[in-house]
Amino acid sequence: MSDEILVNFGPTETRAALIENGVVQEIYIERVKRKGYVGNIYLGKVVRVLPGMQAAFVDIGQERAGFIHAADIAPLNKNGMEERTTEVEDIRSLVHEGQSLLVQVTKDPIGNKGARLTTHLSVSARYLVYMPQTDHIGVSNRIEDEEERERLRKLVEKLAAEYADQYKGGFIVRTVAEGVTEEELRADIPFVYKLWHDLADKIKAAKAPAIIYEDLPLFMRTVRDLMRPQIQKVRIDSRESFQRMASFAKHYAPEIGGRIEHYPGERPLFDIYGVEEELRRALDTKVVLKSGGYLIIEQTEAMCTIDVNTGAFVGHRNLEETIFKTNLEAAAAIARQLRLRNLGGIIIIDFIDMTDPEHQRQVLRTLEKALEKDRAKTTINGVSALGLVEMTRKRTRESLEQILCEPCPVCRGRGRLKSPETVCYEIFREILREARTYDASTFLVLASQVVIDRLLDEESANVADLEAFIGRTIQFQVETIYNQEQYDIILV
Repeated sequence: MSDEILVNFGPTETRAALIENGVVQEIYIERVKRKGYVGNIYLGKVVRVLPGMQAAFVDIGQERAGFIHAADIAPLNKNGMEERTTEVEDIRSLVHEGQSLLVQVTKDPIGNKGARLTTHLSVSARYLVYMPQTDHIGVSNRIEDEEERERLRKLVEKLAAEYADQYKGGFIVRTVAEGVTEEELRADIPFVYKLWHDLADKIKAAKAPAIIYEDLPLFMRTVRDLMRPQIQKVRIDSRESFQRMASFAKHYAPEIGGRIEHYPGERPLFDIYGVEEELRRALDTKVVLKSGGYLIIEQTEAMCTIDVNTGAFVGHRNLEETIFKTNLEAAAAIARQLRLRNLGGIIIIDFIDMTDPEHQRQVLRTLEKALEKDRAKTTINGVSALGLVEMTRKRTRESLEQILCEPCPVCRGRGRLKSPETVCYEIFREILREARTYDASTFLVLASQVVIDRLLDEESANVADLEAFIGRTIQFQVETIYNQEQYDIILV
């Protein structure tokens, strides 16, 4: 089956999905009121310097100030080029409060953290990333063929030299440039040079905090960032946006223009390809495997943990073989779930314990192989002494869960509620405290239906004992708007 990109438009959000071999692998969501900031360039103002953390907070005009570390600040020489050193300078020698600073967002605001910033600026074209303040020429690490890497590096060095009298700066060759011709690379260079020239004029006129450059909207970025030879079709369900995308492709990537299609059908595009169902499942903690095993994926602020279980899978030979097959299937499923849910940071995987070292090696290799298609940088540290696989995945934007969900107002994000029994015993203790403090003849307990039911049934003997002990009457009233943990005790 061919690979495709689907783009779905709504009045308040745009969604894109990457389909590989008929299976949803990645989902992107951009909301009108909550756009991503990665790639945006701002003229910010330093509002606080933290010497102890070697960092500073920078006001970029957003709800929360951005955060920049000293290692991400490169001093500029008199020619406006970066002076990079191996040692990190004291943050106080680099910036001061009230200073205007040109920064770019490298990580979106996540949770209560502001955007992560850098002064290493870059702007992207289809095949090249232009860095106006450095003369470095690099090639994406995802292009592994050494001959191809060298070919691309020499081509870009040659093309950059042709413009050396007019423009300075360096380039990074993007992964999608693998196999492209000199003419295709040449088309990118005037575009990024002109873009940066226009931005330089805007910077001179700006007053901090101000936005200088905003990255392309999601449906344009799908063409720039996700297109590769394996993608056969890009289907988009908005005629207006289809025309804009087709025009963009005609100008910057004419070879892909014929692969962009407008979808006019009545049935929602995401329903046809099962993306809506995948979105729903991607918010569950449990992922069922075809064999009958399952994964438990739990995301916290510090890390993500993934637990592998055999579940209903009993195998056909012996326990070790059953465990091995479950772990192999889980490794491939985990790689997909990381992309689908956009999980990042520290990830701990608890595969089922394997005694055979060869089985451990094959499971680890399966995981590494499955992660090769992941555009986010991943690092696997092997199996720890506790039998856990420790890995990291670069996090640049919020996960699906963070975009689509918010903490439960009842449990406040714990994922658990106090049991009715626990709430009953809390009520008993509170009544005892109140009885010792206040001279009331009756205590009226307001609580949820499930708690009142338990007080009048399983705990009725304890209620009677408590009434006898305090010498007062206890009455109960159901409050339908109360959740299981809520209660009030009124003195009558």
